[in-house]
Amino acid sequence: MNFGLIIIGDEILSGKRADKHMPKIIELLKARGLKLSWAEYLGDDRAHIVDTYRRTFALAQGGHWCIFSCGGIGATPDDHTRQAAAEALCVGLVSHPLAEKEIRARAIEMKWELNAQRLAMGEFPAGADIIPNPYNRIAGFTIGHHWFVPGFPVMAWPMAEWVLDTHYKAHFNHAPDLEKSIFVFVLGESQVIDMMLEAEKNPAIKTFSLPSLGDATTPRHIELGAKGEPRAVEETLVRFRQGVEQLGGTWSETLP
Repeated sequence: MNFGLIIIGDEILSGKRADKHMPKIIELLKARGLKLSWAEYLGDDRAHIVDTYRRTFALAQGGHWCIFSCGGIGATPDDHTRQAAAEALCVGLVSHPLAEKEIRARAIEMKWELNAQRLAMGEFPAGADIIPNPYNRIAGFTIGHHWFVPGFPVMAWPMAEWVLDTHYKAHFNHAPDLEKSIFVFVLGESQVIDMMLEAEKNPAIKTFSLPSLGDATTPRHIELGAKGEPRAVEETLVRFRQGVEQLGGTWSETLP
């Protein structure tokens, strides 16, 4: 199972608000032995959102993707998510009876005037199911292996956690991937490429190289590592250490 994330809102792209969703989704996935494959940021441009959803709905058709979408599911003019998802799927928006029931119950609790704008928040693409919202009972929705939640972290994060624990528990990895690295000195990045290519013949791991020019207290170095199946990572690091020494370099587990 692969996981993707779409984050919607002009306020993120303008810098008015800093995104907190991606770090939290990564945290939720990592706690369950899962990982995020990609993330995209979109502004409040309906045509662009529609195009993105067309692409991601097509990607998810095989059932091997879970894609979270955060933001834009309200009923104000700058909220386009519900309409864009419906357009991307070539279906209409319909009132979901359970979502409407929750909105009506919340209106009674809060002594709200029950107007068309509030009821519109329970209108989702035809065929969608709801995601319960424990914070204020205004549901999110799911369709096509996509899970649509509000932009507010206090709502979005428990809803995303519920999605994972309710629908993807079978995919939890109780022996999560390992990431491990060494710091390489003297050698240039081009000198370790052959080692990395050889290591990646094992499909259980991915290698990485993060060069640094250093500073007044830290010499120029490369962080050379691997991530993936724990045993394969440990074996790769042994070969990296040996290879660095054979090339005339030095290495350390930590920076000086």
